[in-house]
Amino acid sequence: MGSVGGLGGVGGRMRIIVQKFGGTSVSTAERRARVADLVSGAAKQGLTPVVVVSAMGRGGDPYATDTLVSLARGVHAETAPRELDLLMSCGEIISAVIMVNTLREHGLEAMAMTGGQAGIVTDLAFTQANIVRMDTDHLLRHLREGKVVVVAGFQGRTDSGDITTLGRGGSDTTAAALGAALDAELIEIFTDVEGVLTADPRLVPDARTLSVVGYDEVAQMAHLGAKVIHPAAVEIAMSKGVPIRVRSTFSDSPGTLIVGSAGAGKPWTSTGLGPPVTAVTHIPAVSLVRVEVGEDDGGEAELRIFDLLARAGVSVDLINVSPGVKSFIVKTEELPQARAAIGQAGYAPVTRDNCAKVSVVGSGMRGVPGVMANVVKALKRAGVPILQTSDSHVTISCLIPMEGLERAVRALHEQFGLAGEDGPRKD
Repeated sequence: MGSVGGLGGVGGRMRIIVQKFGGTSVSTAERRARVADLVSGAAKQGLTPVVVVSAMGRGGDPYATDTLVSLARGVHAETAPRELDLLMSCGEIISAVIMVNTLREHGLEAMAMTGGQAGIVTDLAFTQANIVRMDTDHLLRHLREGKVVVVAGFQGRTDSGDITTLGRGGSDTTAAALGAALDAELIEIFTDVEGVLTADPRLVPDARTLSVVGYDEVAQMAHLGAKVIHPAAVEIAMSKGVPIRVRSTFSDSPGTLIVGSAGAGKPWTSTGLGPPVTAVTHIPAVSLVRVEVGEDDGGEAELRIFDLLARAGVSVDLINVSPGVKSFIVKTEELPQARAAIGQAGYAPVTRDNCAKVSVVGSGMRGVPGVMANVVKALKRAGVPILQTSDSHVTISCLIPMEGLERAVRALHEQFGLAGEDGPRKD
């Protein structure tokens, strides 16, 4: 692949970088000028930038996705999924065109593409579409001509030509899919925070930015409440081994590099000699559901309960199935649907509201004794009771009362020495 116009040519091959900018990064003319400087900087380093943008601003701003949806609902309460996707794609398309004009003002030749024009082909699951293939020939042709291609994030098209959207975190998914399909050297996710942090800084003021973290760890962090990057994006990049860097649009901090193993150059992280926990995450506003089913019936009760919950679109977590009792958590907003589904199965659930899920995440805990003991010590010291737990090789999650969430996150962050390099407390 040749390089034209001075962009990204080394030895006849384009060195592609995908740069994704969130809504706050493109919300004002001043911030878009900063984006243009970052794109221009990548080009000056001999890279070929592909830019992915979200809709400008957030709910209430004129072109934000939530604003557009509210406009439609002001006319009629229900918008069909196909038309809803058509509407929701507009914010990113507007953003892409405005960003192209900004880049041209900064002397770069640029063009805008919808997700579909960039080659993102999806199934027909409107509002939650899945990518089925990538056809990037059209995009590559323009890259070879020396253009910066600005792609509207969060969207694709079906084989029949319908516009679809990719669900929550869809612009991250767009960037990762393009990075994987184009064999990019790097995917940069620009946001309004410095990178991937050890905890939510709103709860833990001394949370620090991780310099390097593994794909598995950051995907688990995202699944367990960290909002800096969508887990689907991490999994797509991981499948092709494309590094991701998460950094702030508004500073020169290097941010966080997400790679195959956070232990590169640190062999002790795989031998249990390094810190076992990388970060503390949390999910607020969940409810505990407990169903007593009486005598063991060979699994028929849980089959009916979980099948009806799935049909109702209720996602369950922290599942504990034992003879006679089934318990799990759901998002509090989904509790009415959960009650109705369990009622259809012939049972009356006992529920507890105002709960939260707090988790410690780290590939270093794999096979290391004492991690759970430290979790219990931290929560006991903070006066936060544990209602239920679950774990994997890289996570331990605890259900706790919502009122103890901030104390719990801070205590766990301190217990595992995440504000510095000292490691877990010895008490």
